[in-house]
Amino acid sequence: MPKMKSHRGAAKRFKLTGTGKLKRNKAYASHCLNGKSSKQKRNLTQSAVVDKTNTRKVKTILPYAK
Repeated sequence: MPKMKSHRGAAKRFKLTGTGKLKRNKAYASHCLNGKSSKQKRNLTQSAVVDKTNTRKVKTILPYAK
């Protein structure tokens, strides 16, 4: 049986934490930044955890992210 391929776009966007949760970066942080407050831009730099409703879908396209 050949190896399964990971979805390369998802592999670049999601990382697995030590407890098995999926980390992601927040959206809306790349352009149109002059309309956002400093606090909002600072909070967009922090990573977030993938919601549990989407976790199963992401893990199917990342088969080796246990």
